Amino acid sequence: MSVSLSPAGGDGQARTSVIIADDHPIVRRGLHDLLAEEPDLAVVDEVADGDALLAVVAAGGPDVVVLDLALPGARGLDLLRRLRAEHPGVPVLVLSIHPEEPYALRCLKAGAAGYVEKSSDPAELVGAIRTVASGRRYLSARVAERLVGGPEVRQEREPAHETLSEREFQVMCRIAGGRTISEIAVELELSVKTVSTYRARLLAKMGLRTNSEITRYVFEHQLLPV
Repeated sequence: MSVSLSPAGGDGQARTSVIIADDHPIVRRGLHDLLAEEPDLAVVDEVADGDALLAVVAAGGPDVVVLDLALPGARGLDLLRRLRAEHPGVPVLVLSIHPEEPYALRCLKAGAAGYVEKSSDPAELVGAIRTVASGRRYLSARVAERLVGGPEVRQEREPAHETLSEREFQVMCRIAGGRTISEIAVELELSVKTVSTYRARLLAKMGLRTNSEITRYVFEHQLLPV
């Protein structure tokens, strides 16, 4: 579903155009009402699934996409990577129910311009939209500290899954989601042998032995499905 709106205010001044991508109508309405109070921001579209988002952005790039990664259709970090690859000039601000700590850095690595928790103060979201629209990244103090801290600080705070490559991380999350090696190979367009190699590597890096242990780790750390 897509709802198109006008980006121009009653005073005729240009506003930062925003697309809201969330599959919950109440959330979309709340975000729209929040941003409608800001004279420099305008919601120009609302979409409820990843495929619709890709189509709308391709039709006319907004200034900012506010994205919940847990959308039907194209979703997760794969959706974020596609947006980044196909529309590098459009900043994506991830708005998620999940806490920053295991997700923010991985989203930034996948191309997000910023990350805000849905439990945050509304003023933080508005400020984050303005920040990414200006071409800068939005980082909370906690995430910024992890990015700029010395190697010893990062190593001390880095959970085991942060040592994985992107492919290893994707395979890990898909295994936890109940997919077989063959299914993962099809989804990632890899050979079964290659997926099995990634599985062996992630098990070794994380000190795990079985798919059950992988699943337990992913759920304990509330990792995003990708």
